[in-house]
Amino acid sequence: MKTLLLGMGNPILCDDAVGVRLAHDFKRELEGIRELDIVEDCSVGGLNLLDILTGYERVVVLDSIRTTEGVPGEWYYFTAGSLRETLHLTNLHDANFATAMELGRAAGMPLPLSKNIHIFAVEAKENRTFSEQMTPELENAYCRYAPGILGEIRKLLQA
Repeated sequence: MKTLLLGMGNPILCDDAVGVRLAHDFKRELEGIRELDIVEDCSVGGLNLLDILTGYERVVVLDSIRTTEGVPGEWYYFTAGSLRETLHLTNLHDANFATAMELGRAAGMPLPLSKNIHIFAVEAKENRTFSEQMTPELENAYCRYAPGILGEIRKLLQA
């Protein structure tokens, strides 16, 4: 199954960089896996994502998320079928992720099924402040959440 691992985020927006960092670190671990492409740094959303996702049967997205009661460093897994909007998978000036995928499919673009879009989102503390460093909370928890996410990705890739 042709798969894309996609690191979402902005490397100069504090905790928003977590998806990019995870993709960068996982690239070393996952290089050489057949049918796997890795894009470490993606900061587009909405309709712009369609060009990136076209032609893949499965996508693994790494991103940050802010929930009302989440603890920085907690991570969540869901598929696009039960998508909770994240900062990058939606855009105030563009279509949200689900709408963009629907439009792309209606236009005949070869896009992965929603059940084959796997999203791993790490709870961020601060994702709107310019900084090349993640908050201490996310940085200190990295050694706990990164291996767990990588393990789940390995399982997905074996399926």
